[in-house]
Amino acid sequence: MSANPIRPVLRRTALAQIQRVTPVDVRSARHLVAQVYHEMERDFGVLAPPLALHSPAPELLAASWLTLRETLIADGLAERPTKEVAASAVSLANSCPYCVTVHTATVNALVRGRDAQAIADDRFDDVTDEQLRAVAKWARDSAIREHAAEHELPFPPDQAPELIGVTASFHYLNRMVNVFLPDAPMPDGTPRGALPMVARVLGALMRRASRRPAPAGTSADLLPAAPLPADLAWAAGSPAVAEAFARAAGAVERAAGEAVPDSVAELLPRVLGSWDGRPPGLDRRWLDRALAGLPPADVPAGRLAVLVAMASWQVDQETVDTYRAAAGGARTLIQLTSWASFTAARHIASWTPTADNRRSAR
Repeated sequence: MSANPIRPVLRRTALAQIQRVTPVDVRSARHLVAQVYHEMERDFGVLAPPLALHSPAPELLAASWLTLRETLIADGLAERPTKEVAASAVSLANSCPYCVTVHTATVNALVRGRDAQAIADDRFDDVTDEQLRAVAKWARDSAIREHAAEHELPFPPDQAPELIGVTASFHYLNRMVNVFLPDAPMPDGTPRGALPMVARVLGALMRRASRRPAPAGTSADLLPAAPLPADLAWAAGSPAVAEAFARAAGAVERAAGEAVPDSVAELLPRVLGSWDGRPPGLDRRWLDRALAGLPPADVPAGRLAVLVAMASWQVDQETVDTYRAAAGGARTLIQLTSWASFTAARHIASWTPTADNRRSAR
């Protein structure tokens, strides 16, 4: 694979997109980072910037790869085009144009026709494939508690761990991408006219990778075993998905223990508990109210964590710089933002109705 003459160019282009942290270069990657980079190129087709941005915190790089691989990429019960549609729809809901571009390009490469463009344009009623249309609406509506409650599963219940897992993975990744990547999968300064060509190349690479076997569960040993938290019970029907989310949750909790002040660790779940998923708006008085009562020294961490969780597109350079001035380097920044993103993704996934909790509610 390393003999492919275009691969070094793709690697440089991928890493050059990452902002606010310096990712580990492929040539200097060792141990866990090198293993994840290798698996990513093998199974996904490219060195994906939304994952590589985690490389200053290797366990979180592994966690983000595990959850993405076992839901979107690994061989399972749900078809890859269906999962890519769910990824695109969640990314639309979270105002993440970067991920919309990448995953609708993959849908276009796998499905062809006009459905991929209809999804990219948020014209779900124009999607001709009934199953893809239903999954797109379900995944987009997963972002709002009230809307999520209105849906029956638009797929067999045994596919729920994979497809709810896809939505959870992208509720996580969209937030990280909005903080650390540009709006399009190209380095800053690249002419926007190049985007269609970039999308075609990405789609072709991921289509080629999708044709290779990707056995479920083979990457679990990247992280230590951990119990599946109760709020992730929707994953239990798939051993591979459950293992991935359990191990990822353990890694995120260990990172939080290093980087998240106790007051912020208590604040964010409480704030999310009363949030219905709707964007809080540009007026940040809501944020000031949420942070009231934090010790002054913890306000920069609290501000960044709450913004990442609830309005990641509003994270600006001043917010990041203020946090880094108080807290330190790239590793700590990734740890805090990863914890905030994962906490929000878990919260959102917990309100997605499943066949089991619908039965228990009757």
